[in-house]
Amino acid sequence: MRIELRLLMRRPVLRPAALILAGLAAAGCAIPVQRGPSTISPNHVPFGLLSPRLPSTTTTQPPASTLVPVTIFLLGANDQLQARSRVVYSPAPLTSVITALLAGPTSSESRQNLATAIPNNVHVLSAVATGTTVTVNFNAAFALVTGANTELAVAQVVATVVTQNGLGTGVIFEIGGQRTSVPIASGAEVAGPVYLWQFI
Repeated sequence: MRIELRLLMRRPVLRPAALILAGLAAAGCAIPVQRGPSTISPNHVPFGLLSPRLPSTTTTQPPASTLVPVTIFLLGANDQLQARSRVVYSPAPLTSVITALLAGPTSSESRQNLATAIPNNVHVLSAVATGTTVTVNFNAAFALVTGANTELAVAQVVATVVTQNGLGTGVIFEIGGQRTSVPIASGAEVAGPVYLWQFI
């Protein structure tokens, strides 16, 4: 028991003044709190905060300004050519315009009895303009269009290309890169160029 009492007597006793000083020292390390905002000198502002840059964002949807209207031709009553509007990305190459044609009528246009003579498995491989002559190259499915539909399909393509490239444009048809003859309104098969007036 004597040993325990001696040890207790050797332990330092913290006085109230010492506790207050320790509390003040700890308070000096705390984060200061202000009652209101204060002005910071520009020299003390971290670099980049005075003129922050907004993060750049990317989107898969192109701005509306990159879309341009074009005209394609579908078939209406009595197989008459009917102009319809489409939008494609700008600049609008002929391949994009013809691709819009090959997509056929919308569901709304189908309810209006508009149709196309071009099957949906026909694709345009290229469309190259050389002055007033445009060479349109289709895949092999275009060769499977038969009968009166062939003439109507040719008329749709020619009218669409002429509207895009200008009056007086002649169209040469190719299938898989090989030039092919197509029918015109008179029933004759021509190797082209084919002109719009040949269907009027």
